[in-house]
Amino acid sequence: MNQKNGKNSLGLDSCFEDLENPIDLFKKWFAKAKDNEINDPNALALATSDNTNQPSVRMVLLKGITDKGFVFYTNFESKKSKEIKNNQKASMCFHWKSLRRQVRISGKVEQVTNKEADEYFNSRPYKNRIGAWASSQSKVLDKRENFLKKINEFEKKYSDKNNVPRPPYWSGWRVLPSEIEFWLDAEGRVHERLNYKIKSGKWIKELLYP
Repeated sequence: MNQKNGKNSLGLDSCFEDLENPIDLFKKWFAKAKDNEINDPNALALATSDNTNQPSVRMVLLKGITDKGFVFYTNFESKKSKEIKNNQKASMCFHWKSLRRQVRISGKVEQVTNKEADEYFNSRPYKNRIGAWASSQSKVLDKRENFLKKINEFEKKYSDKNNVPRPPYWSGWRVLPSEIEFWLDAEGRVHERLNYKIKSGKWIKELLYP
């Protein structure tokens, strides 16, 4: 690492370091966020689009990071999943206000393996697993009483808290990044931006104007 006077080799703040793989840098920033964010450092804005190119964005929670990509879980009949099935591209945005940092990720989306989905589902709290069965995510709910009734029904059906199977329509998506941008706030809007892009199978780095 070539860092002098708190700067990396590109003249950026030392928090950008000099790493060739952006996922390694994300892991370091994410660890920092876990120590500083009061609530949900793994919260991100997920953007997808439908078959009319209408964008849609919502907050989800990151539940896995590997060298391959970024994982979140959901009902596969939800709006986001239907849009992903139609257009296997998505974008993520993390904003850690306490650190005044932001990370944007874009790429293709793939389904996680059944083994990954089963392992994560079984790690969830009992009520969360029951909720996955009871919720027809994104569909119209005539009255909340009916949802609570379905929860009670599934609690009776799966009363053994250690044996709640994963619904066949519930699994995870993994965003395979082709571009990752790291952003740091600076006074006078002289923000620092470092962008990584895949080119010929390798990550290349570039600075962006704020």
